[in-house]
Amino acid sequence: MFWYQQPPRNGLKLVASTSTWMKNSYEEGYSEAKFEINRDNNDHSGMTIQNVTSKDAATYFCAASDH
Repeated sequence: MFWYQQPPRNGLKLVASTSTWMKNSYEEGYSEAKFEINRDNNDHSGMTIQNVTSKDAATYFCAASDH
């Protein structure tokens, strides 16, 4: 599972990726303290943004892969 952030008038930025066989992997500039990702099983995942500020204004996307 991949989580992306798209700030207004900008391209997609990868926030983090997760899978059933590894812990969450965060890209530079993003952290688990700010972007908490939960994954119940192979079918469900959610991301919660902690302490939201105006800098967090964006559209967020998730994407899944069978690989």
